[in-house]
Amino acid sequence: MRCLLIEDDNQTASLIRESLQQAGHEAEVCHDGTSGLVRATHELWDLIVLDRMLPGDLDGLDILAAMRTRGDRTPVLVLSALSSLDERIRGLRSGGDDYLTKPFALDELMARIEALARRAGQHSELDQLSVGDLTLEPRTRRVFRSGRPILLQPREYQLLEYLMRHQGEVVTRKMLLTAVWGYHFDPETNVIDVQMSRLRNKIDKDDVNPLIRTVRGVGFTIDTTTADGDR
Repeated sequence: MRCLLIEDDNQTASLIRESLQQAGHEAEVCHDGTSGLVRATHELWDLIVLDRMLPGDLDGLDILAAMRTRGDRTPVLVLSALSSLDERIRGLRSGGDDYLTKPFALDELMARIEALARRAGQHSELDQLSVGDLTLEPRTRRVFRSGRPILLQPREYQLLEYLMRHQGEVVTRKMLLTAVWGYHFDPETNVIDVQMSRLRNKIDKDDVNPLIRTVRGVGFTIDTTTADGDR
């Protein structure tokens, strides 16, 4: 899995990251609420481990609320030194999928992560993204347009899934670079435009109702709004 760990304590973060990596997962770490919010909401993750109390103006529940408001269902395990029943209930009702109090045993943490991963896998079997007559199945990574299967390269698929998960929104090139490639390119790079052109040729070629559009000077969007060319 691709996991994001938002934890301000360096030692705790290092221990959790090492445990995730030893279990075969990819683990990225943020140490504050601001960077955690950006990465949590602008990248694709399989699971997020989120510290309840973070330095700065944003705490863990603020990040959780922002994710759930956007319709993001990524499994989130909340870590917190606040162990009272009221705080545990608050964390779960705010959108957390599990709540583990500090201090904790790494074995228990990993067991809870495995349980969340199993649950997410079961839910994803029913998951299907749709925009008009375009459908995408995250579990099988299959894509169809009007029932016709479309074969995509891995990067094309990732771009399309990100666009469809943000249907109707304008996503910037920077958001796509961060979410799909996971790091920053030279701002003058045309890698996004090249990959997007290939994707559009497969999704919208010869179709009277193109779905993917360029928003000039900003980025891209996918929806069923008909338009005479790009905006």
